Amino acid sequence: MGKQAAQRFDRQRFNLRKLNELEVRKQYQIEITNRFAALENLNDDEDINRTWENIKENIQTSAKESLGLHELKQHKPWFDEECLGFLDQRKHAKMQRMQDPSQKNVDNLNNVRREVSRHFRNRKKAYLRAKIEELGTNSKIKNIRDLYRGINDFKKGYQPRCNIVKDEKGDLVADSHSIVAR
Repeated sequence: MGKQAAQRFDRQRFNLRKLNELEVRKQYQIEITNRFAALENLNDDEDINRTWENIKENIQTSAKESLGLHELKQHKPWFDEECLGFLDQRKHAKMQRMQDPSQKNVDNLNNVRREVSRHFRNRKKAYLRAKIEELGTNSKIKNIRDLYRGINDFKKGYQPRCNIVKDEKGDLVADSHSIVAR
């Protein structure tokens, strides 16, 4: 795993969308001001690194308390704990092959890869079968809105959001302030 990937897992991501709510924003501001008022009472003789750590820690704890952590969306609903176990098994087999590239380890890795792929394929098939069955029941009970939402999810898949518009001159504008000004 690279250095950037390791840093990505160590960082905590806060739910910054909650700052759009007035009550949450006020609560966060109050917590920050209270924590910094407590910091001002500390002595100024500490070194700059320790002071920075105190500031950073206060911001993170107040954000964690008032905003909470950002939860990532699960893009593959069929992926569960059992699938994670299979991924760990495959990773372990890869590490064994890298440490000792004997024919036995190569065969073991190929068998584990085949097993993992088969498991993922079967999980995904079962998930899709359940979704199709759900669409069928929505059709039978005449729940048209959910039926068409499900059909569109299948048909369109993932659609990235495009926030680019043209200004008066015909140039493409991507930043939110220019889009709102337009």
